[in-house]
Amino acid sequence: MTDAAMDRDRFPIDPWRLVETSFDIADTGVTETLFAIGNGYLGLRGNQPEGRHAHEHGTFINGFHETFPIRHAEQAYGFAEVGQTIINAPDAKVMRVYVDDEPLSLDVADMRDYERSLDMRDGVLRRHIEWTTPSGKEVRIDYDRLVSFEEKHLAVMRLEVTVLNADAPVTVSCQLLNRQDGEDVYGGTPTAPKKAGFDPRKTDKLAERVLQPEEYWQDGLRSALSYRVNASGMTIAVVADHIIETDNAYTARALIEPDIAKNVFRVQAKAGVPISVTKVVSYHTSRGVPARELVDRCRRTLDRSLSEGIDAIYRTQRAWLDDFWARSDVRIGGHDDLQQATRWCLFQLAQASARADGQGVPAKGMTGSGYSGHYFWDTEIYVLPFLAYTTPLWARNALRMRYLMLPAARRRAFQLNENGALFPWRTINGEEASAYYAAGTAQFHINADVSFALAKYVRATGDTEFLHREGVDIAVETARLWTTLGFWRSLDGDRDGEIDGETFHIHGVTGPDEYTTVVNDNLFTNVMARFNLRFAARTIRDMAELDGEVYRKMVDRLGLEEGEPEAWERAAEAMHIPFSPSLGIHPQDHVFLEREIWDLENTPADRRPLLLHFHPLVIYRYQVLKQADVVLALFLQGNHFSDEDKLADFEYYDPLTTGDSTLSAVVQAILAAEVGYQDLALEYFRQSIFVDLADLHHNAADGVHVASAGGVWTALVCGFGGMRDHFGELSFDPRLPADWPEISFVLHWHGTRLEVSITRDELRVVAGDGDPVGFSVRGTGYVVGAGEEVVVALADQGPVRAGRPTLRQFADQRREDGSLLSASVPTVTTSIPIVAGSGADVEHGADA
Repeated sequence: MTDAAMDRDRFPIDPWRLVETSFDIADTGVTETLFAIGNGYLGLRGNQPEGRHAHEHGTFINGFHETFPIRHAEQAYGFAEVGQTIINAPDAKVMRVYVDDEPLSLDVADMRDYERSLDMRDGVLRRHIEWTTPSGKEVRIDYDRLVSFEEKHLAVMRLEVTVLNADAPVTVSCQLLNRQDGEDVYGGTPTAPKKAGFDPRKTDKLAERVLQPEEYWQDGLRSALSYRVNASGMTIAVVADHIIETDNAYTARALIEPDIAKNVFRVQAKAGVPISVTKVVSYHTSRGVPARELVDRCRRTLDRSLSEGIDAIYRTQRAWLDDFWARSDVRIGGHDDLQQATRWCLFQLAQASARADGQGVPAKGMTGSGYSGHYFWDTEIYVLPFLAYTTPLWARNALRMRYLMLPAARRRAFQLNENGALFPWRTINGEEASAYYAAGTAQFHINADVSFALAKYVRATGDTEFLHREGVDIAVETARLWTTLGFWRSLDGDRDGEIDGETFHIHGVTGPDEYTTVVNDNLFTNVMARFNLRFAARTIRDMAELDGEVYRKMVDRLGLEEGEPEAWERAAEAMHIPFSPSLGIHPQDHVFLEREIWDLENTPADRRPLLLHFHPLVIYRYQVLKQADVVLALFLQGNHFSDEDKLADFEYYDPLTTGDSTLSAVVQAILAAEVGYQDLALEYFRQSIFVDLADLHHNAADGVHVASAGGVWTALVCGFGGMRDHFGELSFDPRLPADWPEISFVLHWHGTRLEVSITRDELRVVAGDGDPVGFSVRGTGYVVGAGEEVVVALADQGPVRAGRPTLRQFADQRREDGSLLSASVPTVTTSIPIVAGSGADVEHGADA
């Protein structure tokens, strides 16, 4: 992989498939991620079926985790106490091939042909190899792997081996292995060497045995392993059945132990006579059901699936994906490379969320162990908009996960001396698992993010039933937290935009930008909290008017006091929104502009990302961003900022944004497009869409950046398509890139399917069955009825600005106190520099 783009000789462009034409052991970790398959519940990394030379032998199940005590160097009240980390489920991917007792090992095999492909139309991972053995046998091996979207507990693997030019003994060894506790068939730890060094993005490692064996057995060609997780108490079972089809003579033997099950087929292969082995696997997990019961569930899953036939599983998978693409595809005219990458990203969203079914969407989906398998705010802000507008049921399931977390969130708020509920910054089981509170618990904005996602879902679907039955609990409890976390400050006399001479402030929080922590009046937090408060108050008012019985039940359930909604609205109206008159921008927080500016343009490339090369205290002293913070607020709450505000803020913050977070470029692309930096928008979009495919952040081996993939959809639909839904009103203001002839996508608005296509000259909306839909294009209103088409002429694609904002804009600019802005890079040296003081030299860092 290169930083600029993909290696197109090895990964050729194909609009519907990701194809690899040669094997390279050097980037095994990345390709394991790129070719991972899953369904939101079960995920299989793209490990080769031989089970050798892996970066990470990964089989992951959503929510399947171990817990451990967090050991803080210095403990304090309220710190997270119990960590959680995703763990490896037993590995069923292994199907080893031996010819003349010579094993196929891709690092040394003489392969005359190799192709691996992930077909996004049918969700099947395929591999074709033509191998010449050391004794001259020519062997064709075809393999495919599927994780069913329709049957969430099911995976299928098929292997076909044909010796082309001679008779030869062939062995196929199918295995189930407990990888989590380090046991391969050869013993030892089955992982490739990893780079040394600190990286907080990687998963926690557990030293003690995790999976305690429970029931295990073999019955004919069926093998079962089951376990109880040591500390979390979760249980898991995996059962694999095997089907062999061949006209060759063969024998079968089996081996079963607590951590390994083998089904081995020895075949006397005739030249040109194929051997087909199909492995059908079922996984079930639970937080309380005994392992024996899970084994029975696996049996039933296999019995049902096998009775329908293997071919039926593949047909159902194709039909499921046909429906998915019909409601989810985004088509980019004239750019097959971007089309391929777009579909890969959208396919990852399906693989991460389709069958989550009440679990969350982990930051890496089920493609790797990065970030320990935790759920973050990523789901609500970057993934849920795609779900809400394409498959609302998945969005509702993700929101129910937050609803089910409310008891733990209430306990966490109480622990932090706040009212209402505080959702954990990172978690699997609902408890806070972030050991670094400054960039974890202090990100109170997650409360507003969850409520924002709830509102986004309701706007798109009109599902007030869910809002009034369960969603309202989220809205109320998150609003309550802001009223105790924030406080009132009285002023001498009234001021513009302030109520009764008072303003509402929120102190001691961290915004999305983790290079600036524990600050007062973070703009993003205040703007989103304002939305949260207004949304909760409006929801309560609507419930009282529309359904008195449901309203009364909610009042009793939540203990809602008279006057609470009015108090939320008063705090929202008085919310302090920082603004600098001298610079004409919104400061990221109360003291952000007092810091010195980090000169990113002159920062050595080998010192990036900053979090791996500088102590947090160094970073915190500067105006430098890990990810767009104010800019994200400008997008999510764009109806509260003028065009002039957006341009000024974007131009100020863009040169200060490192993009060290993969969440940043998508938002920068959207705002760059809106304010007119069209070429820059496309540059940021390309960074987003290839972040994993080209391994731009050098950590794709840890799993897919699922939120970035979700952001790709948002950048296409909201950035270039110009779609917004402020105040629950659908609107468009397109920004088509200069060399794109057309973009088209599907939206679902209150149950009506809308096909939207945009060219340089027009925007076209075609409605499917359902109620008429009103929308606006650049301020002019339209209505499209079922089966109708509306075509709107476009005079242009919005403003166009050349180049990009740079640090040169800060020359001669002054802060409120009159001091000049200046940019510098922290000293990178092994010696302590000497700086000039007034009248004497002092040692920097000693008495300075």
